[in-house]
Amino acid sequence: MADLNGILQSLESSLGPLSGEPVALQGGITNRNFRVTLGGCDYVLRQPGKDTDLLGIDREAERLANDTAAELGIAPAVAASLEDCLVTRFVSCHAMVSREIGDRVQEIAIALRGFHESGVRLTADFWVPDLLEDYARIVRDRGGVLPGVYGETVAAAARIAEVLPRDRPCPCHNDLLAGNIIRADDDGRIMIVDWEYAGMGQPCFDLGNLSINNDFDEATDDRLLTAYHGEVPSQERRAALKLMRVLSDAREAAWSVVQSVVSELEFDFEGYGHGHFERLLSSVESSSFSEWLAIAEG
Repeated sequence: MADLNGILQSLESSLGPLSGEPVALQGGITNRNFRVTLGGCDYVLRQPGKDTDLLGIDREAERLANDTAAELGIAPAVAASLEDCLVTRFVSCHAMVSREIGDRVQEIAIALRGFHESGVRLTADFWVPDLLEDYARIVRDRGGVLPGVYGETVAAAARIAEVLPRDRPCPCHNDLLAGNIIRADDDGRIMIVDWEYAGMGQPCFDLGNLSINNDFDEATDDRLLTAYHGEVPSQERRAALKLMRVLSDAREAAWSVVQSVVSELEFDFEGYGHGHFERLLSSVESSSFSEWLAIAEG
């Protein structure tokens, strides 16, 4: 709390005097988040967790992405950005579950396409095969041990990258968990929060990441692709989405491995990663994986 009090004091000069006590917000597994009232307005203040730069997070890219998304009307506005925190407007909202997200997938697809086509040049790159190499090096440097399945994960990501290269990077969110999609209470609008993994990436990764993190079935995937591209999806686009679902699991599983050696938060990172490794292997070892690769390449 000592660090938080110092941050709040520095914010008072620009946002106004503090009212009441900060209220911790639940749900994050990387940072500490608080609801605070400054100058009579409510904000969300996020303090980065320990060594989050090792996870591929670029705080300037996060601010640029959040600013751009706010201008598009799909994210809360940034109120202040300091070296040790990001402050956004508090939005009274409804925490959505995967079923609700699937019901409104067209709206989310259009929001993502708007961000992808915004033209903003972010200061970070995001590409899972590169992240896997970086994460492995960090784990070894910290004295950790990579699970045996890590090598298979790297190999699967490389096969996907061969047929779906990141040849035209665009700004992407890259972390479309259910907890990062909210419905505003005042007008019911869908908004996307937590832009800390934003970077110049492969736009289809956002679609696959959204799909697998929210348990979309094939019918919902088709609605996602149709809304995003404005036409009925081809077999190539369906296969690409399937492969990006696998790549999303690769990222999430590897992320949990590096978090287990750098994070101070109380969370079962090993169990979290195990679930993603299992699902990834199930996909890669199925006959469908080779078919998806062949169709996407064609």
